Amino acid sequence: MNKKWIGWGIVIILILIAVFSYNGLVGVRADAKTAWADVESSYQRRNDLIGNLVNTVKGAADFERGTLTDVIEARSKATSINVDADNLTEAQVAQFQQAQGNLSGALSRLLVTVERYPDLKANQNFLALQSQLEGTENRINVARDRYNEAVNKYDKKKHSFPSVIFASLFGFEDMARFKADEGADKAPEVKFDFN
Repeated sequence: MNKKWIGWGIVIILILIAVFSYNGLVGVRADAKTAWADVESSYQRRNDLIGNLVNTVKGAADFERGTLTDVIEARSKATSINVDADNLTEAQVAQFQQAQGNLSGALSRLLVTVERYPDLKANQNFLALQSQLEGTENRINVARDRYNEAVNKYDKKKHSFPSVIFASLFGFEDMARFKADEGADKAPEVKFDFN
């Protein structure tokens, strides 16, 4: 009789370990997916602000149209990249990050070009949008960091014992992290040309 109860006790303990491991994995994976959604939301805010910024800049009659076209095209490409939060692969995150990097580059060129237009630089709408974009860039960085933290918690849980058994049994896949852009480890070269 006692052996029977001991056997049932062991079975119940194993079932509880399985349930807690599985539920823990589901929880940390859901947190990482939410963090990814926050990243996308921050980028969406930037894309929305860029549309308003471009429209404000278009008002400057002699403004370089090529620069605006570059921003519009980069924004279009960046918003066309759809990443499935249930299947965040390294390739998908890299593609998303490259499109957003191209948009950042085009936006930077636009803001540098604006320096030649004092009336536009003094435009209150432009200044407000520029300030909001700067704040949004900070939000994007925070959202990416939080996403990487959430993925780190997920990975630690997924690769810890006994969760590692249930992670492989139930198909919990690795999630990709944001990485620094290529060349970000090198300081930019600054040149002053006074000629």
